[in-house]
Amino acid sequence: MKIRGFETIKEYQGKVNLPVRATEAAAGYDFEAAETIVIPSIWKQGIGNVLKAALSHEKLTLEEKLLNQLKPTLVPTGIKAYMPDNEYLQLCNRSSNPMKHFLIMSNGVGVIDSDYYNNEKNEGHIMFQFLNIGLMDKTIKQGERIGQGIFLEFLKADQDVTGGKRVGGFGSSGN
Repeated sequence: MKIRGFETIKEYQGKVNLPVRATEAAAGYDFEAAETIVIPSIWKQGIGNVLKAALSHEKLTLEEKLLNQLKPTLVPTGIKAYMPDNEYLQLCNRSSNPMKHFLIMSNGVGVIDSDYYNNEKNEGHIMFQFLNIGLMDKTIKQGERIGQGIFLEFLKADQDVTGGKRVGGFGSSGN
């Protein structure tokens, strides 16, 4: 009987490794990048111009093109996770990423709900969101460890109310 664990999504069958814990005492399962991907420096994306304008109190007009350039980069893992309904998988950055590689998770931590597994939109594909605060672009190579996942239980309020069943994939439970 399966309780919690990881599987490979169809698109990446035979191409990625399932997450493992690095040591016996490790809380998190290490996730690897499913493909080589470049995470551009935010400084090359125009954030410097935005900061300069803001500091000089200029009126900012942010075009959609600039806003799209400043979005985080999604790094695919090729992995999905299954777990009981009262658990979630917390995605965390590797402690070495900010210090050595200038990579931060734009959402702080990620939350993978149990109903994200096998959703009809993307099969429950887990991706990490990164911003590169360094001066140079950062290339993450396929198979490189990028983050950790920790299974956690959660509690519900006495007045628990939900919006219904999940029908989509990444970001589908709200704006």
